Amino acid sequence: MTVQEVPYQELSLELLLEADPSREKLLSYLPRSLCFAIKVEQHTVGACAVLETSPQVYELMCIAVDPQRQAQGIGTQLLEYVVAHVRGLGAQRLELGTGTFGYQLAFYQRAGFRAVAVDRDYFLRTYHEPIFEDGIQLKDMLRLEVSYRE
Repeated sequence: MTVQEVPYQELSLELLLEADPSREKLLSYLPRSLCFAIKVEQHTVGACAVLETSPQVYELMCIAVDPQRQAQGIGTQLLEYVVAHVRGLGAQRLELGTGTFGYQLAFYQRAGFRAVAVDRDYFLRTYHEPIFEDGIQLKDMLRLEVSYRE
């Protein structure tokens, strides 16, 4: 399995909806994003989108792994590739936001991300429908980043 940069049209929206439950939001940023996929026998098992939000600053907009292929290192391989790729573009930092503070937070921290802010009520302001994970409604977004200048 290797990571490939792919046109956004090749990504499975159904897979990306695992990471961002708003089809409308996905379609708003995917055409402007760098998109990456991991495929097994032409089947995409992991995908992500990275958007340049300002000069030398990128944001990981979404990252998803096929639920039946999770806990096999696919997400780690994809995230490590993206962190290195964005560094190679000359970025100062790579940012992301997450509403999950459990295993996903540890996943990002293992890749070098550090917490920098909390965006209170982000999910209440931004999504039309409530989002629940593990029976808990997401309200606040934790902002994380990897700084390439440290």
